Parts: sequence; structure tokens; C-alpha cells
Amino acid sequence: MANIQYYDVILKPVITEKSMAAMSSKKYTFLVHPESNKTMIKEAVEKMFPGTKVEKVNTMNLDGKTKRRGMTFGKTAKRKKAIVQLKEDSKEIELFQGL
Repeated sequence: MANIQYYDVILKPVITEKSMAAMSSKKYTFLVHPESNKTMIKEAVEKMFPGTKVEKVNTMNLDGKTKRRGMTFGKTAKRKKAIVQLKEDSKEIELFQGL
């Protein structure tokens, strides 16, 4: 596995209606590096956002979609998504404030 640093683990936040509704219960959704595991994601969130304490991490691998252009078929890139549950006494992530 590649040498992945904590700032390479979290790629970007996922902003959808479902993920915004889950924020009220301190669940945040991120796109993460495909080779990262749950412990790496937990460490990255706690280092990138000071004052946060992660309770658990759920991950899911998303296969690339099949796309077509004329008679040629191709696939988009694979992705990995992580849903991070913060503890009750944890500080909220300011990145999502005001959305």
C-alpha cells in the first residue's frame, strides 16, 4: 500500500440532502482515498479538525459507472465514501457550518 499521509486521506466532503440531514446527529460524509482504512480516516478527521472525537467510521466502496460514447464503453473511476460519527461531547466540524 502507498504511503498515505493524513492530509491525503480525506479528499472532499459530500454535500447532498441526505448527508446534510445526517449532520444534525453529528454524522459527516467524506470522499476518501480508495486505499485508506477506518483507522486512517479516524486519525485524519481528528487531526484536520481540532477538538473532534470520532466514535465510529462506516465506509463503502463505490464502483465506477459505465459510460458510453457511441459504440465505445468505459468506466469512471472507483471511489470510497466514509460516514464519520462524532461523539456527543465532541466539537462540531466548522467546514459544514452555514450550509
